[in-house]
Amino acid sequence: MTGIYLAGAFAISGLLFFNRKKMLNDLLVCLFLLLQISFTVYEYLHLNRTELNYFTADSLAVLLLITLTIISIPAMYHSNIFLSKNKDNPRHRAIYFAATVALLTAISAAYLSNHIAVTWIFVELTTLSASALIYHRRNNRSLEGTWKYVFVCAISITLVFIGILFLSFTLQKAGADDLSFAVLLKKAPELNLFWLRLAFIFIFTGFTAKLGLVPMYTAGIDAKDKAPSPAGALLSSVLMNVGFVAIFRFYAVIANSPVHSWASHVILVAAILSIFVATVYMTKVKNIKRMFAYSSIEHMGIVMLGIVAGGIGYYAAILHVVFHAFVKSSLFFQMGQVYRIYKSKSIYDVGNYFKYNLTGSIVILLAFFSATAMPPSGLFISEFMIFRSLFESNYLAVLVIVMLLLTVIIWAFGKNVFKLLFSPAIDFKEDGIEKINPAESMSQFILLGLVVYLGLNPPQEFVNLIQGAIKNLPH
Repeated sequence: MTGIYLAGAFAISGLLFFNRKKMLNDLLVCLFLLLQISFTVYEYLHLNRTELNYFTADSLAVLLLITLTIISIPAMYHSNIFLSKNKDNPRHRAIYFAATVALLTAISAAYLSNHIAVTWIFVELTTLSASALIYHRRNNRSLEGTWKYVFVCAISITLVFIGILFLSFTLQKAGADDLSFAVLLKKAPELNLFWLRLAFIFIFTGFTAKLGLVPMYTAGIDAKDKAPSPAGALLSSVLMNVGFVAIFRFYAVIANSPVHSWASHVILVAAILSIFVATVYMTKVKNIKRMFAYSSIEHMGIVMLGIVAGGIGYYAAILHVVFHAFVKSSLFFQMGQVYRIYKSKSIYDVGNYFKYNLTGSIVILLAFFSATAMPPSGLFISEFMIFRSLFESNYLAVLVIVMLLLTVIIWAFGKNVFKLLFSPAIDFKEDGIEKINPAESMSQFILLGLVVYLGLNPPQEFVNLIQGAIKNLPH
């Protein structure tokens, strides 16, 4: 089925690229979504099955594949609205949807990859397809954002490649030449510590570009800002999860080796710095989309703290990744409506959103509570478990520092959100203001509702997938 999915999805992407008729375009998009849903259901029903030697539907892959499929449906819906409202020419529309399908396909394959080199290949494909989405508006700012993204990702992917070479070298010394994660896990205790440390530094640093973590976090900030809002939703959710999968799978290998403690401290430093960077920029940034992007850096820092702390933190980290994807995509989908009303992303140009879009305002308010991990958001559950794991692992100083930083982030986030919702917009002309259809906000209510439901009453199947994802980590 994996071969059929990859062939079919890339074929649809190619047809979308050359097609110029809107009706056929919509038909191909629906066909892709049907293929994506069918593939996801198949992989769930065939858990832990390996196909084409390099793709295994393990618990983590299936969980994130389900997350991607859920988000991809409103992403295509809002993309269609965005392109229709902006009256993009058929060529630009074709490139946009072709790139979106290619991006979702590459992400899906990266989730399922059981081989670090194959993961590297599909991560590179996500860079190429995402760059087409970032450049969609074809102006100087989008060009700058695209080149920054490609440049940083090119450096990051080179670092990962060097790390894989080091890993291959030490694996050969241990009597193996298969870079699949299963073999790496088996051979982890036998690997040379010097080369393993070196490989971890390069691989971890490289994949932080996709995860949105210090030091390579800069790749995603401009990308999420310059890309259309529906594309930004994908970049800030399912694409960031690719970086998490890549680091998580390699960390599981490291966790079964003597360098586990050392690697955890490296991740700890990166996580704290990421939250600190997010705090600094959240207090200064006035661009709403960039504010959402820096919020993602904060959340990824929290996720990695859960991995470092271990215990219940492992479970909470996976939970947090899923919930963050739903919350952040809903914020970016709603941002498309905000921009259509105010024609600006600046906090100085917006205000009194409740007056112009009541339904959308409720989405923003609920998403703010969710993103800042306030009850009944599922992110409150996952963050609480991560804080508990830090406490139980005796990271008390880290816990205090992180909680102080998060307090500042909540204040900065809330200040801008309440300005958008309640304060009058300065010099805003209401003549000809677009009336937003309340139905456009339905997808965001569903995503935010999932965060609450899965946090308070998770189905046993959902819990089993998370537990299966962390089974190779030491408890």
